[in-house]
Formats: sequence, C-alpha cells, structure tokens
Amino acid sequence: MNVLEVRGLGVDYQSATGAVHAVADVTLDLRRGEILGLAGESGSGKSTLANAVARLLRPPAAITSGSVLYRRRDGTEADVLALGPKQLRAFRWKELAVVFQSAMNSLNPVATIGAQIDDVLRIHAPDLSRKARAARAAELLQRVGINADRLRGYPHELSGGMRQRAAIAIALALNPEIIIMDEPTTALDVVVQRDILHEIGALREEYGFAVVFITHDLSLLMEISDRIAVMYAGRVVEVGTARALRTAPRHPYTEGLLRSFPRLRGPREELLGIPGTPPDLRSPPPGCAFHPRCRHAFDGCADERPALLPVPGGEVACRLNEGAGLGDGGAGVRDEGAGADDEGAGADTAAREAS
Repeated sequence: MNVLEVRGLGVDYQSATGAVHAVADVTLDLRRGEILGLAGESGSGKSTLANAVARLLRPPAAITSGSVLYRRRDGTEADVLALGPKQLRAFRWKELAVVFQSAMNSLNPVATIGAQIDDVLRIHAPDLSRKARAARAAELLQRVGINADRLRGYPHELSGGMRQRAAIAIALALNPEIIIMDEPTTALDVVVQRDILHEIGALREEYGFAVVFITHDLSLLMEISDRIAVMYAGRVVEVGTARALRTAPRHPYTEGLLRSFPRLRGPREELLGIPGTPPDLRSPPPGCAFHPRCRHAFDGCADERPALLPVPGGEVACRLNEGAGLGDGGAGVRDEGAGADDEGAGADTAAREAS
C-alpha cells in the first residue's frame, strides 16, 4: 500500500533570465515501510522534489503543477499541497519529518540537544508533561546510540556522526510515517556512515516508517534501498528495485552512474564516466534530455521526450526500451548482466565492509 503518491509534480525557480524547471512532471509512489532511494547528479532535482513534498519550498521556488497525496494507516487521505497553515503544522513532524544534509546547520547552535527535542514535543504533543517529555528525549537519544547525558550538550560539543544521530532522534520524536533524509551521511567517514545506515535500517524495522533517502552515491543506495528512483534534469528517468538496477539498468544514465564506480568482485570492468555536463534547466534539450551525453543515442532521441513506462522490475523513460513491456525480460543496456553477487557497491562500500 502506498503511503505517498506524487503525481505530475512540477517546480520552477523564477530568475531574471527565465524560469528554471527544477522538477518537471514527476510521478512517484512511496510504499508504506519501504526505503526509496533518490539518486542523481547535483542539480537533478532530488532535494527540490523532497522539499516540495514536505512543503518547505520558499520563493523564488514555486510548485507549478501536480499533486501529493498522503494516505494514513486508517485509510484517510490528505492532499499535502492543499493543506492550510494549521493542517500543515500538524502534518509536519507527526506524519512527515525531514533530516537535512548538514546537521550542524539544521540544529540550533545556541540550544541544547534536549531543548530542541523538547521543542518538538512541547509544540506538537502538548498533552505530555514536562517529565514525560524529558523521558521521551532521553529514550530517543539512547535509541540512536547516544548517551542520555548528551541532552545537556550543544551541537558544537558533538562529533559529526553524533550530530547526525541527534537530528534523526528529533525526526523520530513523534513517530512519523515518513522520514525524508537528504544526504544524511555526506561528509562523514565510512565507518560512521555504516553505523548510521545500520541504525536507520534498525529503526525502520522497529517503527515501520517509510524513508526517502536522497544521495548522489548510487552505490550506497544499492545497499540500503528497497527501490531506487533515478532523476535527471528534473525528471525521473528510471525506477526499479535495487537488484534490478544493479543487474540490468535500462536507462543509459543509470548505467553511467553504475559504471562510474568499481566492482568489489567478479571480472574487472573499465570505469566509464558520463561525458559533458547536465543541461541548462531553463531550456533543456528537445526530446530526451540525456541524449547529448548518451553513448546509445540515435536519431529519434532528440525528436520526442520518452514517457516513463513499465518494464520488468520497474519503469524507465528511454526509447531504447520501446516495446519492452512487462512481458519482456530483457537485460537492459548493460552488455554484461552480472548477478547481484558480482556487482560491487563501490569504494565506499569496500571500506564499510572492511571495517
């Protein structure tokens, strides 16, 4: 069952030289209790999409089209984009929480960690007594692997990994159904990354919330995600299970991302970068936006933008897959259909496993 359904979402940033189409016609589902990875190069629209879903965008950004439907466990639904100020205030933290990329920037530097957790509980759970809020704050810190005496500490007194854990604890305060994590392990060493990823997985299993995990590190998503959505130039170009994308990516952009990091096991494979740079989103190329950088492009790629269509294991927007319906079990654009055990998860994964 889907807990979140995004349909035809569009977001523009207004500038002096025209509108930047940061997110264009994105349709995506988040299933209850799953980890959905959101991958792509910088500027592909990942964070803008997440901020639009959480209604955190500010001018000059504006949602220009689409809908975001949230479905509760009791079957009731809410149109997130239509929520008024009071409804939105209740929706955030209780039903959807966000863990931002840099915990040092998202945490208040002049308030203790305990005070920041207490803020969330005091405002959104006013029935809790002061003693109950203090007990809940201590429980949350301990649940993410931090000693409760750190409640009296300030963000600058914690290490980077502890700050990130504290941010996750705050997000968990009201047991939300959805947590959006925007590159929560960026700038952390691989050992700390491993510990935090393990903690996220354990917490997901315990509380049953769904996660949207945003990162440019596709190898990391292969480890933790149930499904992965790949974005390019503001659009979703491929969606599939981690295994399907690892063994048989169907979009050349996904293939390029996968071929940019080495295997851990199996035959050595030449690393292939993606030539060129992402397009100017004020005037993206005609047809498939990726075709100027694509090794598999042919004449028709510049004529018409491909739709996101179902294929075995997911969905893909690429003319190479036209006619590859659900009855076709083809192996995608990669020549070597290596099995899941043969595909490595990159240098970062190697360090995580070694540690």
